[in-house]
Amino acid sequence: MGVSPATHHSHHKGTTMGATAITARPFMSNAGHAKTVTPLLIAAVVLLGAVGPLATDMYVPAFPHVTADLGASIGSVQLTLTTFFLGMGLGQLIGGPVSDQIGRKRPLLVGTVVTLVASVICAMAPTIGIMLVARFFQGLGAGWAMVIGRAVIVDLAHGSQLVRVMNVLMGVGALAPMIAPLIGAFILRFSVWRNAFWLIAVLTIVMFLAALLVIPESLPPAKRHGGGLQAFVRNSRVVLANRRFVGYMLTNAATGVALFAYVASSPILIQVRNGLSPMTYSVDFAANAGGMMIMTLLAARLATRVNTRKVMFTGQSMALVGSLIMMTGAVWFNAHWTFLLPSFFLLMAGQGLIGPNGGALASAEVPQYAGTASAVLGLTMSLSFSISPPIVALFGEGSAFGPALMFLLGALASMFFLLVVARPKAGAGL
Repeated sequence: MGVSPATHHSHHKGTTMGATAITARPFMSNAGHAKTVTPLLIAAVVLLGAVGPLATDMYVPAFPHVTADLGASIGSVQLTLTTFFLGMGLGQLIGGPVSDQIGRKRPLLVGTVVTLVASVICAMAPTIGIMLVARFFQGLGAGWAMVIGRAVIVDLAHGSQLVRVMNVLMGVGALAPMIAPLIGAFILRFSVWRNAFWLIAVLTIVMFLAALLVIPESLPPAKRHGGGLQAFVRNSRVVLANRRFVGYMLTNAATGVALFAYVASSPILIQVRNGLSPMTYSVDFAANAGGMMIMTLLAARLATRVNTRKVMFTGQSMALVGSLIMMTGAVWFNAHWTFLLPSFFLLMAGQGLIGPNGGALASAEVPQYAGTASAVLGLTMSLSFSISPPIVALFGEGSAFGPALMFLLGALASMFFLLVVARPKAGAGL
């Protein structure tokens, strides 16, 4: 599942979200024209954030087809997820600081062009080696564009409008993992897997036009600064010295490893090992993503009523039960789909209670370094996503035991980081 972390490395670390700030504070450009957050601008930024998940989840149902077409092993095709998320992590890391120094618009256009060129190369790739490299640059451009798009929103929106817009971005972003595999399965039903990348290329052209015509230059020269990566490294040391921040960060990272063990292994386990169709797999994938979205919304409703750590522990418990079901099916029942499907659902739904809450609690530990904390969290999650596919591949093609073990270890590690490393002060409860 392509996750779109709400990461930005903007210098706006002191943005307030108090009850008194009800409307956006218009940004006045040098020309004197007010720039505000319009529905068209929101739609453009949503598109910037959606290309990443679409480039992952629309492609996953095609794993068996890519393996056959390129004459590659299952493990090497799974590695295309790793290279994509390594690129996305790097793009998020450097895109924000670069745009802090030279403005938003030019770097954003560069990011969309990189994504476009890489998507075309993916669509035409003759070998798995070229595909691996192209996927890295596709992730680099997608992460770069996504983080700058969110920085534009932070530049222009303030107070409660910023909160509302970010909620809209998260809500719409959650739909991408639900519809992407269905689009991918539809493409496979009537054409070939390469057309998924041609579709992404077309969307990237629309993204370029949106960056050119809709998204304004939101950071005037007077507000640009040259801190860049040096400032990020300096602030990161402070953030990573906070034990509870690190605990919550690793809590999310552990679940991320398990989550992408599912993404990397499920197409082979469901379609090849159990003989189900790409459309059946995609419907199940979408249902699991829907379960995660519902749990995320539930977590938001419970935010002021139930201790957040208890909500996270509930999600971890769901993931643990799912991992035990998966392990049972892998060891004793030949990884039959009747064991796989409920385990996948519990893992994904549990993630909906863990991920957003873990990120919120981590950021709350270092409020004075909100931008740095957001970038560190996004980079860590991208790295956790990237390590799962090669580990899954080590257990052999079509292995169910390897993913089941990663599910189990991920759930247990997540509990350890929450209960031990991120433990609250004495007397604060769970």
